[in-house]
Amino acid sequence: MKNNFLILFILCSTLIQAQEIDPQINLLADKVEDKVISWRRDFHQNPELSNREFKTAKKIAQHLKDLGLEVTEQVAKTGVVGILRGATEGKTVALRADIDALPVTERTDVPFKSTIKTTFLDTEVGVSHACGHDTHTAILMGVAEVLSQHKEKITGTVKFIFQPAEEGPPPGEEGGAKLMIKEGVLDNPSVDAIFGLHINSGTPVGTVRYKPGGTMAAVERFVIKVQGKQAHGSAPWNGIDPIVIAAKIIDGLQTIISREAPLVNEAAVITVGKITSGVRFNIIPETAEMIGTIRTLDPEMRTLILRRMHEMVPAIATSYGGSATVEIQNNTSITYNDPELVKQMLPTLEAVAGKENVVLTKATTGGEDFAFFQEKVPGFYFFLGGKAITTLSPPSHHTPDFYIDESGLVLGVKIMSHLALEYLETP
Repeated sequence: MKNNFLILFILCSTLIQAQEIDPQINLLADKVEDKVISWRRDFHQNPELSNREFKTAKKIAQHLKDLGLEVTEQVAKTGVVGILRGATEGKTVALRADIDALPVTERTDVPFKSTIKTTFLDTEVGVSHACGHDTHTAILMGVAEVLSQHKEKITGTVKFIFQPAEEGPPPGEEGGAKLMIKEGVLDNPSVDAIFGLHINSGTPVGTVRYKPGGTMAAVERFVIKVQGKQAHGSAPWNGIDPIVIAAKIIDGLQTIISREAPLVNEAAVITVGKITSGVRFNIIPETAEMIGTIRTLDPEMRTLILRRMHEMVPAIATSYGGSATVEIQNNTSITYNDPELVKQMLPTLEAVAGKENVVLTKATTGGEDFAFFQEKVPGFYFFLGGKAITTLSPPSHHTPDFYIDESGLVLGVKIMSHLALEYLETP
C-alpha cells in the first residue's frame, strides 16, 4: 500500500512539474510588455473615479474586441467582461482587474502624471491611480492578448472581468463586485474559480506575497452625526459644543481597539477619516459629522466592535449634554483565499516567479471587494511586487506620492496567464 501511495505521489508530482511552465506563454508575455506599460501610462494619465470609468471601459472593450473575444459592456454600469473560449470544453476560470481611480491629487514627477480634476462629494479634487488599479487593468489586458494567441491549447473558458468601483460607488449608487455578481458576471458560463492580484508599492519587484485563508479585512464605513447647541464662540457655556463631543467620541472609539479588542487574535482598526463642522472661527456650531472606517479580520471581533460603537457613541454625547447617532455600512467581507485552491496553484506561482520570490505573508487590514467573488466561488488573491530595488521608503497606497516600478508588470502577466491555464488543465 505504501508503494502505491508513493507511485501516486510521484505521478502527481510529475504531472504538476510537466504543467508548470509553458515557455511559449513567457515569450508572448515578454513581447506584450511594452504594450502593457503603454496602456498603464495612458490609464494613469487619464484616471476616472468609481462608476465613472467611461473612457477606461471603452479602451478595454475595444482591445478585447480586437482580440476576437466575446465582449459585454456596461456591466455594473461601466464594467467590461470578455470571454475567451478554448479549443475544447472544460472548466471556466475568471481573472479580475479593478479599473477605478481615487480622489487624490498626484504629486509625482513622472511624465505621465495625472492632472485631472473633478468634483467629489462637493469638493474639487485631483484624480489619480494612487492604488495601482491602472497596472491591474493593463496587466489583464496583456493576459487577454497572450491567451488569445494560445487559444488552440486552452481547455475550457477564460472570463476576463474588468470591474469598476472597487474603491466603492458614490453615495446613493450601487457598484463594484457586488453589483457585477448581482447582474450575473459569474454565470453564463458559470465560473469555477477566480484569480486576482494587487500591485504593492512596498513589495520588491519580482516578489509575490500570498496567504491562505483570511488575507484582507472586512471593511465597514461609518457615519457619526453629533447634535449640539449653537452659541457665540466667546460664551461656550451658552451652548453645547459638538466639536468637543466629536473629539471625545474619537478618543473613546480608540479605547475599543486598545482596551477591548483581543488584538492577539487578529488586527483591528477604527479610523475617522473626515470631520465636518462649523462655518466661522467665533461660532460654536450646532452639528458635527464624522466619517470613517472599521477594519476587522475576525468575525467575533467585528461583532464586538460594532456593538460597542453603537453603545458608546450616543452615551458619550449624552454625557456632554448633546446627542449622537452612528450608522455603519458594510463595504466588503474578509478576502478569503480558498486553502485548497492556494495549495493547488502554489507550485505554478513558484515555478513562474521562482520559489525564493514567493513569500507567505500575514494578513493586512486593507480591504478588497474581490471578497464578494470569493463568497460565491473559490478564489485566490495575491500581491505583486511594485517597489523599485533602489527605493528605501516607498510612499504607501492612497497617497499623492504613490509610485510603482513598471518593470514588475510583466511578471503579473506571466503569473495570471499560467494560473489560468494550469487551473483549466488540472482535473
